[in-house]
Amino acid sequence: MSDAAAQQGPEMQQWDERIAEGRFDGRTIIVTGAGSGIGRATASRIAREGGRVVAVDMNEKGLDDFAAVHPAAEVVTVVADITDDAAIARIIEAAGVQVDGLANVAGIMDQMQPVHEIDAALWEKVFAVNVTGSFKLMKAVIPGMLERGAGSIVNVASEAGLRGSAAGTAYTASKHAVVGMTKSSAYLYALAGIRVNAVAPGAVATGIEAPFASEFAAPRIQRGMAAIPSIAQATQLAASITFLLSEDATNLNGVILPSDGGWSAA
Repeated sequence: MSDAAAQQGPEMQQWDERIAEGRFDGRTIIVTGAGSGIGRATASRIAREGGRVVAVDMNEKGLDDFAAVHPAAEVVTVVADITDDAAIARIIEAAGVQVDGLANVAGIMDQMQPVHEIDAALWEKVFAVNVTGSFKLMKAVIPGMLERGAGSIVNVASEAGLRGSAAGTAYTASKHAVVGMTKSSAYLYALAGIRVNAVAPGAVATGIEAPFASEFAAPRIQRGMAAIPSIAQATQLAASITFLLSEDATNLNGVILPSDGGWSAA
């Protein structure tokens, strides 16, 4: 990449959704982070493809806006903090007796810092949302899936779950944990009819802030980010997530799918 291209940054990918009508007919899917970004795009696609969506977020306005643009779909909104046990119980109650799929999309960034600069409170918050919240929802839905002998879970990892040069240490460690949780669960539940996969996004236009708070780490991380080939639309990540949730991915289990425009190939 030339210096001029590096200064301009990667371009936005051009892509148009193609809805597969009826792909999620009769299925209830929980989607976290559904108030904006990748979560909203994922929930929207499931709703338009016939699924009953349990849309979860802390952003009530975002959820209301999402529901308003899908008046004909079966959408249940739950304002909830996925790190809270009582909130998890409310999500499961709203979902009802049968949960066919779970998309753990909700997540937060760190401040692009190395270990010696990370505030302990930020470390704990990043792990609480990115790892523990996803774990709690998996723990809540899997017993029902075991009873039915069927279910699909997709966790959102990151390029930072595949390498050390994509983010700060807290976020990178949390997404490596998501990868480990995904692979372990895929192996342990494979013979019980439950598939557990993950998507590893690269750069995505979602509006989530990722401040470079470390003068020490910024030059190294920015050098790694210079290899980003392009920025994806949230709908492109939704396409990857819904594919893994669907029966089209019937033979995929334990997959960590880089949906990054080729960044992981660099």
